[in-house]
Amino acid sequence: MINGCLGIDVHIYSEMFCHLRPVRRLCLEKIFPHWFLSSRTLSGAEAVNALRPFYFAVHPDFFGQHPREREVNENSLKRLSVYLENLQKPGFRSLKPTPLTFYVRETEQNSSEGQEPFSTSGFRAVKFTLHTRDLLSTVLYILNSCSLSVEHIQSLNTNVHSAKRMSDRPIKWDKSYYYFTGFKDPHEDLEQVSRMETTLTSWLDNNGKSAVKKLKNSLPLRKELERLKDDLSHQLQLSDIRWQRSWGIAHRCSQLHSLGRLAQQNLETLKNAKGCTIIFTDRSGMSAVGHVMLGTMDVHHHWTKLFERLPSYFDLQRRLMLLEDQISYLLGGMQVVYIEELQPVLTLEEYYSLLDVFYNRLLKNRIPFHPRSLRGLQMILNSDRYAPSLHELGHFNIPSLCDPANLQWFILTKAQQARDNMKRKEELKVIENELIQASTKKFSLEKFYKEPSVSSKQMVDCCKRLLEQSLPYLKGMHLCISHFYSVMQDGDLCIPWNWKDGEAIK
Repeated sequence: MINGCLGIDVHIYSEMFCHLRPVRRLCLEKIFPHWFLSSRTLSGAEAVNALRPFYFAVHPDFFGQHPREREVNENSLKRLSVYLENLQKPGFRSLKPTPLTFYVRETEQNSSEGQEPFSTSGFRAVKFTLHTRDLLSTVLYILNSCSLSVEHIQSLNTNVHSAKRMSDRPIKWDKSYYYFTGFKDPHEDLEQVSRMETTLTSWLDNNGKSAVKKLKNSLPLRKELERLKDDLSHQLQLSDIRWQRSWGIAHRCSQLHSLGRLAQQNLETLKNAKGCTIIFTDRSGMSAVGHVMLGTMDVHHHWTKLFERLPSYFDLQRRLMLLEDQISYLLGGMQVVYIEELQPVLTLEEYYSLLDVFYNRLLKNRIPFHPRSLRGLQMILNSDRYAPSLHELGHFNIPSLCDPANLQWFILTKAQQARDNMKRKEELKVIENELIQASTKKFSLEKFYKEPSVSSKQMVDCCKRLLEQSLPYLKGMHLCISHFYSVMQDGDLCIPWNWKDGEAIK
C-alpha cells in the first residue's frame, strides 16, 4: 500500500507522462489522486464513460461554424478510437506513439499556459502524443492534457459492478456535459426541450436571411478564388486543386496566394507537380492515391522540400501500383482500391507499408483462387481490424493481418453478395444524381452538394423528402447535405440529411 509522499522509481509512470524523470523523487499524490496508485485497470465501457467530459469538449458537432477545427477533431477522434480499440485487443504489442491534436472548447476552468490559446473563437488547440499501455493511464493522460478534471474516475473505478447491475437505469449525465455544451439539464426542462426540436422550415425561417447576407458578401472572394485556382492550375499544369474539407473562402484564397508566392520563387521546382492534384490538408506529403498534400500549418520551406522530393514519390507510387497488381493476381483478380471517403488519411509511405505487409502474408500462405475468378470485385485494406467484412457498397474490408484461410472462405461465400451490392450501388448512384439535378432545378439552387460522410442512400432519402417541400429561402443558395444544421461563414447552408419537418415532430 502506497501512502503519502514516497521516493519511488518514477520511471514506472513515465510511459504516461513524458515530463516525469526517473532521477527525481516526487510526491505522486500531488500528481494523481491516491486511488490511482493502487488501481491500474479500466474496462472499455468505463474508459468511454470516463472520457465523457473530453468528448463533449471536442465533439465535432460543436464546431459547425469552424470547419477546419471540426475536421481536425474528426480525424483525431478516429485515430484515438483505433488506439483505444488496440489497447483492448489481447496480445497486441505493436502499439506506436500516436500524436493527436484537438481543438477544445475553451472555459476559464480548463485554460492552461502550456497550451496554444484560441480564446477569440472560444476554443484552443491541444497537442499531445499517446504512448500509454493501458486504458486507465490513457484516460488520465488525455484528461490532464486537456486540463479536465479526473475526480469522477474514482467512482467509475470503484463502483463498476453496481454500475453494470444498474445499466438499464436512465443515464444521469455528468455536470461537465451541461457545462461544456451549454445544454439544459433534461431532468429540469425535458418537456421544453422536446417542444423546441428543430424543424427544417423553422430553421430556414430563422437563418435564411443571415445566409443570404453572408453569401452575398462572399461573392467577390468566390470569384477571386476561382481566378487564383485557374491561374495556378494553368501555371503549374495541375490536374486539380482541392481542399480536404470546406474551409472558408478567405482561408482558401490565402492558401492559394501562399502557393502563388512560392511558385514565383521556385517555379521550376513546383513544376514537378505537373499532372498532379494538389490538396490542402493537415500535413505535407503524398497521399495514398497520389495527391500532393500541402500542410496548411507548414512553412514554405517544407512545401519546397516536398516538391523537390516528388520524383522519388512518383517512383514509390509506381512500386505501389505494381504491388496492388500482385495482390490482385493472388486474389483471383480482385481489385485493390483506396476509398478516400471511407478510409483514414494515409501517406503514400504508410499505404505502401500496409500493402507490403499484406502481400508478404499472402505469399507465405498461398490462397488457391482461380485466376480471374474474382474480377469485378473490390477490396480495401485496413490496419485496425482483425476480421474481414463486406461493406454495403460492395467492397470487401480486408485486415492486413487477417488469417488467409479464413479470408478465402469469407470471400468465396460473400462473392455473389458483393456483386449484388456493387450493382445496387451503381443503380443508387444514378438515382442520386437524378434527384440532385431535380432538387437543384426545383429550388433554383446555385450549388447543391453533400459532405463525403453522407452516403448515397442517405442523400437519396433526403432529396426525395426535399422535393415534397416548398422552400423559397433556398433560391440562389449553396446547400450542403450534412449531419447538422449550420450557416457557414460564407453563406453555405448545411442541413442534416435526416432533417425533421413539422408533421414528423407532431
